[in-house]
Amino acid sequence: MNILIYGATETGYMVASQLCQKHNITVIDDSDRLPDKFNNLDISFVAGSGADVLVLEAASVASADLFIACSPVDESNIVACWTAKKIREVETICFVRRMELYRNLGAGAQNRYQTRYDIDTIIWPEQLLTQDIFRIISVPDAIDVEYFVRGKAKLFEYRIKENSIIRGQRIMDCSFPDNVLIVGITRNHNLFIPNGSTTIETDDKVVFMGTGPALDLLAASFFRNVNKIRTAAVIGGGSVGSMLAQQLEEAEIRVKLIEHDRKRCAFLADTLKKSLILHGDGTDLELLEGEAIGESDVTVCVTNNDEKNLLCSLLVKQLGCKRIITRVGNLRNSMLFERVGIDVVVSPRDSAMRELLNRLQAKDVNILALVEGGQGEVLRVNLPENFATVLVRDFVLPARAIIGLVKRGRNVIFPHGDTPLEAGDQLIIFTMARDAEAIKKAFTR
Repeated sequence: MNILIYGATETGYMVASQLCQKHNITVIDDSDRLPDKFNNLDISFVAGSGADVLVLEAASVASADLFIACSPVDESNIVACWTAKKIREVETICFVRRMELYRNLGAGAQNRYQTRYDIDTIIWPEQLLTQDIFRIISVPDAIDVEYFVRGKAKLFEYRIKENSIIRGQRIMDCSFPDNVLIVGITRNHNLFIPNGSTTIETDDKVVFMGTGPALDLLAASFFRNVNKIRTAAVIGGGSVGSMLAQQLEEAEIRVKLIEHDRKRCAFLADTLKKSLILHGDGTDLELLEGEAIGESDVTVCVTNNDEKNLLCSLLVKQLGCKRIITRVGNLRNSMLFERVGIDVVVSPRDSAMRELLNRLQAKDVNILALVEGGQGEVLRVNLPENFATVLVRDFVLPARAIIGLVKRGRNVIFPHGDTPLEAGDQLIIFTMARDAEAIKKAFTR
């Protein structure tokens, strides 16, 4: 595919680095905004604005298959998508940062003014990130949570602590609930697919997949998640902090939200009816101690500044908070955050990347989740109508992968060797990112 990316931003770099090995990528932006790291990618570059017709023509928009607008200015992204669409009927993906624009752009037929924006996909990373954080909060001690098939199938990821009852055991010796499978382990920042003889070690991040009830039982019995989250502290009252607090209120969780901007505090106080809004700085130790932030069941640091999020997290950790979830903007900081003891590190760009990659997939294959920064992928594969029934044990995949679950009609099946795979089944498959392409190609019509 010929892909144009407008915006030499962190998001633009992430998209370009993910796609440049398989697609022809051209990045559009002012030349003085092009970070040096783009020079390491096999891409083309055109200087100028993505909303400029002449620049788009120079970037060969007439032969483009996909146009992605991810500049720092929402209005520029919207105009760029509109302009590209006028030149060629190209598929457009627009990143936005503001709630009101997302709502207006996504209103579609519900918009009484029927404004035609000519944008095929709108991605608001902050919204996706909020959803991810809320899912993680809903499962105490988990560092990643994904729901499939409306919650009938789930993925939980846990970090193994020194006192874990499965530490030091081989997978085959662990008495996990029925319909639960370990599909991946991250050790020393490297993800791999284990086998039955793999020993679970301290600090391993273990990825479980299974039916919804079975994983809930796993959480309660093996990770002692019987205590419901009752209190949460949110540091940062921007879009993510505001939306998250609203979701926590609806879940009957008591929220304390710290925001440094007084006007924003007034807005939040009017918007959030049950949360306690505190005007102050999340790095103010006296404020954190006075408001007993360390006693919260979970603290979420979601300012737009990585350094502030890190400092807030370390202070709250020092005060004894049971669990800390921290937002990171620069993905290179993720490893640092984990090394200093942050429980869960989340990124809006990780959340958005999954959404974007799905737009590039054939209709028979979808990416349901990215694991460990994209090292692993959870795929949904549709078996074609002419598929000949075969047992799982006899089904040969083109690359190493695990069939975690099978959706047949309204039912979710935990497969065994003698489980038949039939035409029309949906397979939920876990695989390494390097092997994902082979699996996608095998099931693409």
